[in-house]
Amino acid sequence: MLLHTANFSVILDSLDSIHPIFIHETYMADNDSVQGGKNFGIGIPQASEGFFLKGCGHLDWGMKSRLAQVFSPKSGCTVMLAFDHGYIMGPTSGLERMDLSIVPLIEYSDCIMCTRGALRSIVPPTCGKPLSLRYSAGSSILTYLNDECIMDIEEALRVNAALLAIMVAVGDQKHEGLTIRNLTKTVDLGTKYSIPTMGVTAVGKELVRDARYLSMASRVCAENGAHIIKTYYCEKDFEQVTNSVPVPIVIAGGKKLPEREALEMAYAAINDGAAGVDMGRNIFQSDAPTAMIQSVREIVHNGMKPDQAYKMYQDLKASGGN
Repeated sequence: MLLHTANFSVILDSLDSIHPIFIHETYMADNDSVQGGKNFGIGIPQASEGFFLKGCGHLDWGMKSRLAQVFSPKSGCTVMLAFDHGYIMGPTSGLERMDLSIVPLIEYSDCIMCTRGALRSIVPPTCGKPLSLRYSAGSSILTYLNDECIMDIEEALRVNAALLAIMVAVGDQKHEGLTIRNLTKTVDLGTKYSIPTMGVTAVGKELVRDARYLSMASRVCAENGAHIIKTYYCEKDFEQVTNSVPVPIVIAGGKKLPEREALEMAYAAINDGAAGVDMGRNIFQSDAPTAMIQSVREIVHNGMKPDQAYKMYQDLKASGGN
């Protein structure tokens, strides 16, 4: 209902007739109850807490908060569960029914890495795990990989992403420039909303997974603003990779290995300076995925030796920990 002008004037006249002291005493805070502060801690310097992740000390609060969800502040490491393979591979082995194969594993991870489609269709919003969102998409294994685009940053906000994962194909003759532009644009967009970016190094058939290449690819990602790097492990000189990159590195699990070998790889990577693993096929294609991810956790967070971790895997598998 509209308020007539005449009625509005009457209301204003009524307000004008109220004494200012009455208004002050009725509506202002009671100054008599406000006590002056006394405990200023004079002589005690204010604590300035450092940040536990390499190269992240100058980031803003929002980015640090998200990174502290992904990485354990106690160990400085993370176990990421990757199941984004379907965006280029389709229903690969172990991911035919993600509601059956992946959902039971989520509780044992520190962070999940997946596409927005998988997230919305099978991941329970109540799982409480931070999300590394597959933020780039493009060509499949049926064509030439790495011809990718990125999604709208508002989509990342809608799904509450903690990381934006971008494929970067350093050395790819066709798509190196495109993927690096995708990375820089993602860093710009993520920085605007305090969402860190994870550069994911792609390795084509024509490129060698040695320390020289992995160092270069990872460093290129970091120099272009990536806050975390996901790359492959190499047995020789992997310390060169982790030490030549000024931000944390997590290793990709890569192709399926026998369980003992996968555990040995995880241990060696952490020992050589990696800040965690982002494993997929070596977990969900395992004979006992639940036992496998728990054993990987012990290596990453508690430094368990591979022999002990493999025994743990066998014991959990024998007890029905599939």
